[in-house]
Amino acid sequence: DRGGLGKIMARRFQVVLLIALALGVVGLASPALGADPASLVHLPKPSSVHTEPLHVPSKTLMGPGPSTAHPRVLQAAKLPLLGHLHGEFVKIMIEVQEQLRYAFQTTSKYVLAVSGTGHAAMEAAVANFVEPGDVVLVGVNGIWGERMADLVERYAGVVVRLEKPGGQVFHPDEVERELVANPEIGLVFLTHGESSTGTLQPIEGMGDACKRHGALFFLDTVCTLGCVPFNVDKHGVDITYSGSQKCLGAPPGASPLMVSSAAMAKLKQRKTKPFTYCFDLNLLGEYWGFEDNPRWYHHTGMVTNMYTLREALSILQDEGLAEAWTRHREAAERLWSGLERMGLELFVENPEDRLPTVTTVKVPEGVNWKDVASHMMHKHKIEISGGLGPTAGKVFRIGIMGYNAGPQQVNRLLSALKEALDLYGQPKGEL
Repeated sequence: DRGGLGKIMARRFQVVLLIALALGVVGLASPALGADPASLVHLPKPSSVHTEPLHVPSKTLMGPGPSTAHPRVLQAAKLPLLGHLHGEFVKIMIEVQEQLRYAFQTTSKYVLAVSGTGHAAMEAAVANFVEPGDVVLVGVNGIWGERMADLVERYAGVVVRLEKPGGQVFHPDEVERELVANPEIGLVFLTHGESSTGTLQPIEGMGDACKRHGALFFLDTVCTLGCVPFNVDKHGVDITYSGSQKCLGAPPGASPLMVSSAAMAKLKQRKTKPFTYCFDLNLLGEYWGFEDNPRWYHHTGMVTNMYTLREALSILQDEGLAEAWTRHREAAERLWSGLERMGLELFVENPEDRLPTVTTVKVPEGVNWKDVASHMMHKHKIEISGGLGPTAGKVFRIGIMGYNAGPQQVNRLLSALKEALDLYGQPKGEL
């Protein structure tokens, strides 16, 4: 009887399967995972990492950045997450845009915060406004000019270098001479606050010179937005980017970017798409509502960073832009005076060319800057930095930005610096 035999065979198969399951020979899990998901875990748990809640020391960050965040900013970072297209979050984005217009002093509608640090906003600007073959005049008087020249070349632009030694700045007539000699220049880049050398670039007249020759004025304001006087519309700036972690005193990760209507027109006239998806302002503009369009998903916005940026900009708004500029200037002058009383020499000779937010101080002969910085960190939890680019090994860099730009913080830094220099061979001076 074939029917009876079939039933017997089926019963025997079920018995064998049950026995195999019991012995673990056969699994019911997905074939991709195998019988036991744990079999895919080959590495042990990292024994060097402790899993209790994270704790980090409290430090006073007075290097070139990031700077110490205001307690209100840190509190904002504790807020619950929202979806990146939730109505509440879009409202925060709109408020940040309004606050950035105030900080930049511009009526341009093309204002946003790029997802990433200042380098991200820097690259976003180049990726959108430099096409292959475009000629860009780059002012090089420190590492940020060098880095911009590198970026322009990576996007197949042609760099015309206008060079000065570290510690010196450019003047409008020098820029105009280059524009006359090279009429194909379409973009002029300068660094407003050159943090590697400590210079503040004068920008009066630069925008006018650019416009006379049909070029866009492109300005790095990473170390100046919110701390140093400038007015995007008055000074004729077409493209500028900044960072959240310096003068504004927010965590790094949401970087302001502003472009003028003239710059946006250049973007719309490109012969090729920008060689980036992440930073394409045509797409980002739809997420940020440049044309009052319904918000469109481009990427997941940095929700917590937007909270902290809004809080930092709210603090600036409460204080007032002119008042913040004055506070930073007074703090810088207090620092410069104290350093000179100690017998130290400032790297930038002309006081008018000194950057209030990042001061460069010549390391005294026979002193290792790392010994001084290490002492200040280990004993006082105060950070200062050494030089960068053309100043590497030659200077200390001291940041007076945001929450740290006050007499108490400056006095504490000067006291700790003098103590460290007394230990490591600095000639005698006074505070």
